[in-house]
Order: sequence, then structure tokens, then C-alpha cells
Amino acid sequence: QIYDQYGHEGLSSAGVWREGGGFGAAGLGDIFEDIFEDFFGGMGGRRRPRPRRGRDIVFELQVSFTEAAFGVEKNLEMEREETCSTCRGEGAKPGTSRSACPECHGSGQVLASSGFFSISRTCHRCRGQGSFIAHPCSACHGTGRVLVKRKIHVKVPPGVDTGSRLRISGEGEAGDRGGERGDLYVDIEAAPHEFFKRDGDHLICEVPISFVQAALGCELEVPTLAGPEAVKIPPGAQTGKVFRLKGKGFPSLRGHGIGDEEIRITVETPAHLSERQKELLREFAAISGEKVNPVSSSFMEKVKDLFKK
Repeated sequence: QIYDQYGHEGLSSAGVWREGGGFGAAGLGDIFEDIFEDFFGGMGGRRRPRPRRGRDIVFELQVSFTEAAFGVEKNLEMEREETCSTCRGEGAKPGTSRSACPECHGSGQVLASSGFFSISRTCHRCRGQGSFIAHPCSACHGTGRVLVKRKIHVKVPPGVDTGSRLRISGEGEAGDRGGERGDLYVDIEAAPHEFFKRDGDHLICEVPISFVQAALGCELEVPTLAGPEAVKIPPGAQTGKVFRLKGKGFPSLRGHGIGDEEIRITVETPAHLSERQKELLREFAAISGEKVNPVSSSFMEKVKDLFKK
């Protein structure tokens, strides 16, 4: 899922960031243009350095279960390449300029002959730029870009989950030769919760009750994202019984309302009984004629009939 913070064109703050490839439509265009220029020599003219889009950055952000439910604002600390302010991205020492490449004479292309054929290829010395830097900028060492620490403010919307991706346009790395910035992608990793499991926009909460509570019925306080809520358990509740709390789940990231919370009952059988407790249970069984559970009794009768056949 992608959530675009500046519209729906696409979608501790400690995280791990890495450079993305920036391999979008602009990147493919650059690749195909390079191929055609290698074969046709840029239409035979002097190759003009063109702007290139900056690379994308991917930042992995961990959020708590509650933050994923209600949304949160974070400041992401990262390092990214930005245009050098000393040389304004030119790469040359202030007061100097780039020099024409002596290998390709400023065209950015060289001819390679093979038999009857000649093919124009990108000049290896200037890398197709047609010029080189004789006196590089001391601040960026001729690259035109410097590594800068930045804090980026990010709004994480309610309803995100592990695998959700936020896109912040123009917060990636600086482009070359005036090219536009790349984008920042924030990959969400939501922490698990002590009581809840998530199923899409719905929550699942497994609640244990004693066999006495199950038999007689009871009222329980169960956890929800908004706080504790009372739930009435009717007499005779069985393991697996589900009680649904409407609108107590996660908000939909796509704006489709709010999910529900499912309370799933688990009846616990006591593992250690006192002699008095055992005596009372035997009395109960005797009074019931060994038919403590009609469902299980009918099941056992069917098993006996099966073996008689």
C-alpha cells in the first residue's frame, strides 16, 4: 500500500535508510536516451549535459501498534545528498569553469571503427558530458553534491500496517545539473500488541474465562483500543464463541470506515483441584447423570454405536 502525503497520486523515530534506485519513468528515459546516443551520437551534434532526477530514499520506520491505529507525527533524521552551495552544483572551484574534453572535443562522443562500420560511443574520459573539471570544488570534490544531515517531518496516517509505504514528494536526493529531487519513501513496520491481533481493519482479542464463568455467565472488562469495555457473557458459553464490538477496530487507510473487534472466548479447565473441589465436581456429575455436556454426551453415544456396527 502506498500513501502519498501530498495527494493520492501514488501513497523514538530511529530507522534505517537506504538509497532507492530512482528507477521510475525518468530513469528509464535516461537509459534509453543513453542507448540511442551511443548508437547515433546524439544526432551528430555536441552533446549537451541534461538534467537528471535525484535518487529516491527509502526509510524504514518502526511504529507502535497504537501509533499505527491512531496515526502519529515523526521527525526522521537522515543524511542525504544535496546540491553543493559552494559551487552551486557545478563541481568546479568558484571562479573557474569546466573545460572541453580533449578526447571527444566537447561532443561527449567518440567514433569506434570496426571494419566498414563506425559507431559513435559515449566518451569514457568525460563520461559523455563533453567537458571535465580541471579545478574541482574543495567542498564537494567535484561532484556538485554534498552529504547533509536533515530532519524530515512525517505524518503517519491512522490505519497503517507493516508493509504500508508513505511517499513524500521531493524529499529524496538532489538531482544533477538542475534535475528535480527524488522522493522519500517511508516503509512502515508496526510492532505487535500484547492482547490484539490484526486481521485487515479488524482486531482479534482472545479472552480466557473459567469454566464456572462459562457455565453461569458473567460480565467481563475486555481491552479495546479506546480503553476497557464491558461485555456480557451468557450462560453456557463455549470455547470459540465470538462477540463482536462494532467500530472498535482499525480505521481504514482507504477511508472505508472503521473495522470491528472480535472477542474470542477460551474456556480454561483447571489443572489443579483440591479434594473438596473434586468432590463437588463428582456430585455435580452424579446429579447430571454423567451428562454434563449434552453435545459431548451425544457424541460419545455416536462413537459407541459406531463400534457396535
